[in-house]
Amino acid sequence: MDFATVFGYVSGLAFIKPDLDGATLIRTAVLVHALDAVLCRVIAAHSGRGRLRWTVAGFILGIWALGALFLLPAKRGSGRG
Repeated sequence: MDFATVFGYVSGLAFIKPDLDGATLIRTAVLVHALDAVLCRVIAAHSGRGRLRWTVAGFILGIWALGALFLLPAKRGSGRG
């Protein structure tokens, strides 16, 4: 297995379009992970979790961090709502 194949599966993009070339895969993954980081920040803020921590996790882990954030219950006493 080469780097592009492993990176495709880790980023989740290989499940969507498995025949992406390496350069396109990396550019697309960076864009998608940046958007995932923004979504993680917004959702973390609304659920009473640390925004910076989840923003970084969203940028590094992408859709996997976003999925974990969706599965976690909202913290009580966050002062919101």
